[in-house]
Amino acid sequence: MGGYHRGERAVQERAGFARQAGQAQGAIGNTVPDVAVAFLAQQPHLVAGAADQRGRIWATQLTGEPGFLTVPGPHTLRIGTLPPPEDPLAALLNGAGVESGSGSGPAPVPIGLIGIEPATRRRMRMNGRAVRDGDGLRVELDQVISNCPKYIQKRDHHHPAAAGAPVSRTAVDSTELSPAQQRTLRAADTFFVATASDRGDADASHRGGNPGFVQVLSPRLLRWPDYAGNAMFLTLGNLELNPTAGLLVPGWETGTSLHLTGSARTVWDEAEAARTPGAQRLVEFEITAVREVASASPLRWSAPAYSRFNPPTAA
Repeated sequence: MGGYHRGERAVQERAGFARQAGQAQGAIGNTVPDVAVAFLAQQPHLVAGAADQRGRIWATQLTGEPGFLTVPGPHTLRIGTLPPPEDPLAALLNGAGVESGSGSGPAPVPIGLIGIEPATRRRMRMNGRAVRDGDGLRVELDQVISNCPKYIQKRDHHHPAAAGAPVSRTAVDSTELSPAQQRTLRAADTFFVATASDRGDADASHRGGNPGFVQVLSPRLLRWPDYAGNAMFLTLGNLELNPTAGLLVPGWETGTSLHLTGSARTVWDEAEAARTPGAQRLVEFEITAVREVASASPLRWSAPAYSRFNPPTAA
């Protein structure tokens, strides 16, 4: 996965950022630097994206006590947990790389990961291939990318007082957003998006803005602005080749996770983008499946301090 693929290069050219993207390419490596090892060891959560057995891409969150993320080697990340049964990626990741009985050996699962620390507005992306490793996952890394802190809302986390009580998770599936889920999206200041190239190489990324930056056009159609970023266009580059995508909208105060899967496309119309403050272009996402998991995360987060980089939202 060295260098940009053709979808990323095509978007960089169309957006007029090919030169900047070439300069930014030096930030893409395949080893975890020492400072990142320490950063990961402090995190209680990690966002992951992958395609399930039906080819649908989902984004989800994995949580654990700090220390559940370790780096046993410069090219390897170990995740000391697995998703619960209600998670849309549970069947995939819990069986990742497990011998199928065909004699061909275990098949690693392409996975995109993002470690993010809202309290310090730090984040890093890691893309690679996961296999089951005891009670967790081992990921051999193809890409390690440090990202800028733009559009991250500052939050501190804590465990609720009843952290030792049994967790009662419930999952509700549908093919479109309920009125309550639409309100959740309209109020969202953060979500995570998972994509993959036409070869299946997965990626997970962060999107943030002031509440209202996600527009709910209908129960099955969302739109959000693509703000100025690092000029790499890793997400839009994947969408150029493979429109399948997944979204995770975390319930910061409740622990509920809203998972969406469907297809996305980039809207390049300049006049259309100009109607949304700060948008360089737009992304439209058509929903094909929804899963909402109550009590998906044990973490609770403080009210946000919004990033100073967030553009105003349209009235």
